[in-house]
Amino acid sequence: MKLDGFINRPVLSTVISIFIVIFGILGLFSLPIEQYPDIAPPTIQVSTTYTGANAQTVLNSVIAPLEEQINGAENMDYMVSSATNNGSATINVYFKQGMDPNMAAVDVQNRVAKATAFLPSEVNQVGVITQKRQTSMLMVIGMYDPEDKYTAQFIDNYMAINIIPQIKRVSGVGDAMAFGADYSMRIWLKPDVMAQYKLMPSDITAALAEQNIEAAPGQFGEQGNQTFQYTLRYKGRLTDASEFEDIILRASSDGDILRLKDVADVELGRLTYGFQNLNNGHLGSSAIVFQSAGSNATAVIESIEKLLDNARKDLPAGMVLQTTMSVNDFLFASIHEVLDPR
Repeated sequence: MKLDGFINRPVLSTVISIFIVIFGILGLFSLPIEQYPDIAPPTIQVSTTYTGANAQTVLNSVIAPLEEQINGAENMDYMVSSATNNGSATINVYFKQGMDPNMAAVDVQNRVAKATAFLPSEVNQVGVITQKRQTSMLMVIGMYDPEDKYTAQFIDNYMAINIIPQIKRVSGVGDAMAFGADYSMRIWLKPDVMAQYKLMPSDITAALAEQNIEAAPGQFGEQGNQTFQYTLRYKGRLTDASEFEDIILRASSDGDILRLKDVADVELGRLTYGFQNLNNGHLGSSAIVFQSAGSNATAVIESIEKLLDNARKDLPAGMVLQTTMSVNDFLFASIHEVLDPR
């Protein structure tokens, strides 16, 4: 290849060099920066919960029907499933490189819908979630109280209500999930007392389904001779532990009433007690942020950091919100090593 043309035409060489520099600068600011190159296959996650079931039960009654329907999706490469003893089930479906994640999610969602008839009713009530999500973590955020004035339930609930929804709205965030448990009304049954009254756990759930409901009682006075039209209002779902304790399980003809508090202890606690979260040795909560495919990791982290700075202004007194892990640390260290002249 002869290069004397560039030597004989210095103006042409200068113009080409200027264009290369300009395109390089544009690419430096516009191309996405990621921890790893975009070689990870598109991934769709299917997750649900079967409350009270062990891992083997979840495997047989939840994961097996879902896998049977999901298998054979267009351009699907393989899938990995996991079940835990707290009733959670997760299926990660990996597709071939180049597959549109949106089309993959739609295909998997349609196949999951076919499996709902084979799932337990408890699982259908909770719902099966299908979402696009990269498997690598972008950030880990921690919240705790150095003085331990707040309970773990309060911190978990604050994180889930006030922090996670804002993070999910940041452009480039694929998903954000909290390692915590929401508030939940806990009903601790007394087996010995229930045996005396010949009750089963299904009797308790039936009473809860009948008396803890949202109802539409309607209205009266419409198209009648009444002067006013009245809309009836129902109290709605129970919110306090004392209201749950007064749920009637059985009533006899002589006026004896058996209530829930007679056969169980009711308290406002956590949804699950299967784990405990510590931050710097204190009770707290943590959240993991996942990146969406094709987004700029550095820009996403900067947006989240600005959001956290604003969120710190409204934190309860003494609460600390910090970034436990950030991919930017790895990215900036890698870029520094590339630019280091040594």
